Amino acid sequence: MKLTEMKQLLAAHNLRLTKSLGQNFLHDANQLRRLVAAAELSRADCVLEIGPGLGPLTGLLLEQAGEVLAVEKDARLVTLLRERFNAGQARPEATPALELVHDDALDYLRREPRDWTGWKMVSNLPYSVASPIIVELAQAQAGPERLVVTLQLEVAKRLLAKSATPDYGVLTLLVQAAYEPKAWFKVPASCFFPEPDVDSACVCLVRRAEPLLGPGQRGPFAALVKRSFSQRRKMMLKLLKEDWPEARLLGEFERLGLSTRARAEEVSLEQFVQLARGLSAPAP
Repeated sequence: MKLTEMKQLLAAHNLRLTKSLGQNFLHDANQLRRLVAAAELSRADCVLEIGPGLGPLTGLLLEQAGEVLAVEKDARLVTLLRERFNAGQARPEATPALELVHDDALDYLRREPRDWTGWKMVSNLPYSVASPIIVELAQAQAGPERLVVTLQLEVAKRLLAKSATPDYGVLTLLVQAAYEPKAWFKVPASCFFPEPDVDSACVCLVRRAEPLLGPGQRGPFAALVKRSFSQRRKMMLKLLKEDWPEARLLGEFERLGLSTRARAEEVSLEQFVQLARGLSAPAP
């Protein structure tokens, strides 16, 4: 969908975009194709798209995937998308199915947990909800096989970060415990309408073949990470003593070779995982 076509479609339906909904629509055909290519789609794939907007990405997904579930918060756009794609009408067997859901995506994911393991998410995410949506799917017991998303460059850097770097933090660890970053690329502001005031990037995250955490360890891991980064410049051990016995913590730090003066940003993902496993195990 060219920018001129996007503007014509908005004008034809008398639609004015709402800034509070983060409606910055990706229209550049090359960037849209790069997004879809990163998802490595086939007709066997089911795709979750959050915030389809006017549907430029939706159309490409329908060309390559077997099923697309699109969740859109703006009722005006849901009506437009239904008209554009004839969603909900009977289709020939070989035609990909599009299911449109009018809902707040984060509420939808939390209210209706499901097994997403056979799915991929490909989305131009609204900036305001990008992080919580990714965390919600990353912490799900059965998350999608792959997440390919455009979001604010600052958030992308946090998703890709390594320990001992400024961008490393809670978001990094909550997502990387379940997903490995595979690739990323910048997306110029001129590729969106209207142009955002921030830089953007596309990130591809692939679900780990072997989960680092068991079902009973996800909660302790999240609590551990959040407490450790609650005051970034403080020594991690001092912060953790608010939630765990000091003797237990000292034993785990010694087992992992962690300095009692270490700050959270110095502790690797693997060390956080091992610490969560130790602290969630029955006390000796």
